[in-house]
Amino acid sequence: MKRLFALFLLIAALGLAVAAVWLRPPPPAPPTPQPPITGQIDHILIEKSARRMQLFQNGQPVRSYQIALGFTPAGDKLRQGDGRTPEGQFRIDRRNATSAYHLSLGLDYPQPGDRARARAAGYDPGGDIFIHGQPNALSEGFKIKGDWTAGCIAVTNAEMREIWAATQTGTLVEIRP
Repeated sequence: MKRLFALFLLIAALGLAVAAVWLRPPPPAPPTPQPPITGQIDHILIEKSARRMQLFQNGQPVRSYQIALGFTPAGDKLRQGDGRTPEGQFRIDRRNATSAYHLSLGLDYPQPGDRARARAAGYDPGGDIFIHGQPNALSEGFKIKGDWTAGCIAVTNAEMREIWAATQTGTLVEIRP
C-alpha cells in the first residue's frame, strides 16, 4: 500500500511539473528597435533619483536611457573626490572621441558659483564631469552595474554612440536630484 501511495505521489508531482512548464506564459517579445534619431538634440534631462536620462527635440522626449552615476549619488557635487554627480543646468562644452571611456561629452562644471563656494571653503570643487560610455578596457556590450563613476553619467557604448551623433557642443543639460 505504501508503494502504491508513493507511486501515486510521484505521478502527481510529475504531472504538476509538466503542467507548470506547459502553462507557463510565453517569454516577452524582444523590444522593437527604435528608429535612429534624426537631427540634433536640444535638451538633455537627467533625473538622478530615477537613474534616467532623456533626450529632447523641440520640447518632446525622443529617447530615454537608464544611467549610472557617481559612486555617492545623493546630493549635489561639492568637492573633488566626493563621488557625487552635480545638479543644476549645464552645457556640453567639449567632445572627446579618445577618452578612457567610450566617447565622452564634457559638461561646463564647475561653474562660477561652484568655484566661489569651493574657494571660500578652501577646497577644490572638482571637474571633468562627462556623459560617457563604458571604460574602453571592457568588451563591447559589457555594462558595469550600479553607480560606479567618480561623478559622471554613464550609459552603454551603443547608447553613447547614439547620443554622440545627435548632440552638439552647447546643448543644454539639466541634472535634477
